[in-house]
Amino acid sequence: MSAFLKPLEVRWSDLDPNFHLRHSVYYDYGAYARISFLEEHGLTAAFMAANQIGPILFREECVFRKEIRLGDTITIDLELLAAREDQSRWSIRHNILKNGDTVAAILTVEGAWMDVAKRKLTAPPEKVLEVFNNMVKTPEFKWI
Repeated sequence: MSAFLKPLEVRWSDLDPNFHLRHSVYYDYGAYARISFLEEHGLTAAFMAANQIGPILFREECVFRKEIRLGDTITIDLELLAAREDQSRWSIRHNILKNGDTVAAILTVEGAWMDVAKRKLTAPPEKVLEVFNNMVKTPEFKWI
């Protein structure tokens, strides 16, 4: 699987009174990238509903490096940082880049799959395993 890069657009409503990106928007960008990735690889809302699963997050952390302002060109990537072999739990890292190659922020999430009918954590179906096993991994990727 090739690297996943998603272009983003900074909107006026994303800015704080100092005219740079509000902190909560970085988290919104991460969620957008993750859902876009899942959708583009066949893990659609319809697939999840049919399989009665959904992704959940336990932790979300963002390290802010450089300000993002209106007019900056933004992209976000997605890499697997850690996972259980059955992909029931995982950690994903996003690098938010501005104007080509400047790291503006690093967003890390830890999550799992939930059986939405039983409201309990679960191992996902084979299709999820296939997508996550083929996801680009960080250089420091580890099995947990």
